[in-house]
Amino acid sequence: MHYIGIDIGSTAAKVSVFDEHHLMENFIMPTGWSSVETSLIIKKQLEDKGISIDNSNIIATGYGRISVPYANKSITEITCHGKGAYYLAKDNCTIIDIGGQDTKIISLNNGRVTDFTMNDKCAAGTGRFVELMSNILGVSIDDLATMALLGDDIQITNMCAVFAESEVISLIGKGTNRESIARGIINSITSRIYSMLHKHGASDKLFLTGGLCEIQPFVDLLSLKLDCQVETTPLARYAGSIGAGLLSREL
Repeated sequence: MHYIGIDIGSTAAKVSVFDEHHLMENFIMPTGWSSVETSLIIKKQLEDKGISIDNSNIIATGYGRISVPYANKSITEITCHGKGAYYLAKDNCTIIDIGGQDTKIISLNNGRVTDFTMNDKCAAGTGRFVELMSNILGVSIDDLATMALLGDDIQITNMCAVFAESEVISLIGKGTNRESIARGIINSITSRIYSMLHKHGASDKLFLTGGLCEIQPFVDLLSLKLDCQVETTPLARYAGSIGAGLLSREL
């Protein structure tokens, strides 16, 4: 018997597979234009790995959770992220989840979600914002964060992603070096997170989830902005699917 969590986000789909006792494996793929098509690709990949859908309990979560026809149940990403982050952090914490289309702050107490704040009205502060700005500078997201460590501490003042893009293009036109522009872009994201945490309230332990958790320069700059060490792990990008997998085993 397998217990599977499928987290179909706006930009990436994550899958975590448990047996009765252990997390067996995780894998990730782009969501693409169709969540339904992505769910069918996931099903084939699971079957290719020798994991029978018929002999598994499956919970879907995320943006495309209703598009997984073979799932036994769908659960909101807030609940699943809380469950997965608690499993990874091994303690109560405040989760900073930077997704493709939104950023969430989630409070945990004894592994249960007690409160959350979501920024889903604007792309600023999200993974999509980082991707857009990286494309403007002609570098990868990893390189953007690394460059930011070397740049002057400038500010991108516009919080709207569209106007921020114009501001970055203007800085390029003035001859500002890419390292400083990269620092300004990262500052824009970390400032948004700082503001969200200030309004939300936070515990002493902060735990980062989402795709940026694997980029250490970003984690370092976020920790600098928040004046405390933000904890994370490369597995934290799978927090939603891990939480869904754990819940499929419990339920």
